[in-house]
Amino acid sequence: MKPAEPMPVAMDEDHDGRLRFRSIWISDLHLGSSACQATRLLDFLRCTESKHLYLVGDIVDGWQLRRRWFWPQAHNDVVQKVLRKVRKGTAVTYICGNHDAFARHFGEISFGGIELRDEVIHVTADGRQLLVLHGDLFDGVVQYARWIAFVGDRLYLLALHINRWFNAVRARLGFPYWSLSQFLKHKVKNAVSYISDFETAVAQEARRRGVDGVVCGHIHKAEIRSIDGVLYCNDGDWVESLTALVEDDGGALSIVHWKEIAGRAADAVAAAAAQKEGALAYPAGN
Repeated sequence: MKPAEPMPVAMDEDHDGRLRFRSIWISDLHLGSSACQATRLLDFLRCTESKHLYLVGDIVDGWQLRRRWFWPQAHNDVVQKVLRKVRKGTAVTYICGNHDAFARHFGEISFGGIELRDEVIHVTADGRQLLVLHGDLFDGVVQYARWIAFVGDRLYLLALHINRWFNAVRARLGFPYWSLSQFLKHKVKNAVSYISDFETAVAQEARRRGVDGVVCGHIHKAEIRSIDGVLYCNDGDWVESLTALVEDDGGALSIVHWKEIAGRAADAVAAAAAQKEGALAYPAGN
């Protein structure tokens, strides 16, 4: 069965400015790494509510924490915010990735109300079955040449460090953000081929399982598209792209960006304040 093409997702706005979705997928947060955009991630979590929240791997960066302990208050605040969502009724599922593969040793358990899994099947509101996994098991470099993966991780962090200084200068000159790592991925032929091979392999696994689509992370490239009739969804990352995959109450899927969510939430708060001010200025019956 050919999956329906992704449609723009409706954002239901609460009076307090939070945007409501049926499901949210985020991955590659890399908590424990200086590359993690924890403050913006916390803004996103504060601005959104959902029935389901999937943490699709590389949530905690065990590779970086083994080299050097780095855990500022903002990273702890993200964890606390997720736990508060659990207490308020959000079903939170933690999918293990390669940077937090240590969690796979625990098997399928629940901690603090969070379900720990290697993969799950999500059923959308319109009845489609989506395989949810991180995707590292379909990465030949991670599986068969781990030393290359570790070296690549170091080089990626170096590119991010250089990029941070470069974009600080660009911002002062009035230019928008530009990603060095994304530029290199698109310019280097082998990197482009690697991404394409990864996406195809994950989509083929979904087809083999007999599901309608797949949701993954791992390659830090947010996208929704059809691959040979299988719906391929990648929710991006919270190092550079600052994106999430969301589902509305009708089952439509879309990629959203932190700036979009923050802007919509701010507009909703301003509109609610203006409405309240208007009601006080012109009470009913006058």
